[in-house]
Amino acid sequence: MLYIINGEDFAGTLDKRLAARPAHVERLLALQAEGRLILAGPCPAIDSPDPGPAGFTGSLIVAEFASLAEARAWADADPYIAAGVYQKVSVKPFKKALPA
Repeated sequence: MLYIINGEDFAGTLDKRLAARPAHVERLLALQAEGRLILAGPCPAIDSPDPGPAGFTGSLIVAEFASLAEARAWADADPYIAAGVYQKVSVKPFKKALPA
C-alpha cells in the first residue's frame, strides 16, 4: 500500500537540513531503486522553487510499504529527525486515484 510521510521542519533549521540531506536522499534513492518511491520533495518556505535562505517548511514523501507500521518505522529513522530538522512527522495510508 502507499503511504504519505509528511515531515514538518522546526523553524531556522536550513543548515541542519543541508547537512543531513545526503543521508536523507540516499534512503530515498534506495526506495526508488526498489520501485517503491512515487514522489518526494521539500516544501519551500516561500513561493519559489529555490527559496534560498528562506529554506523549507518540511517534506512530502509518497512511497509503498508493506504496512503502516513499516512506513512509520522507516519515517522514524529519517536522518532529518536525528539532525533536529523535523519537529513532527505524520504517516498516513494513501490511495492513489489519479492519474491512473
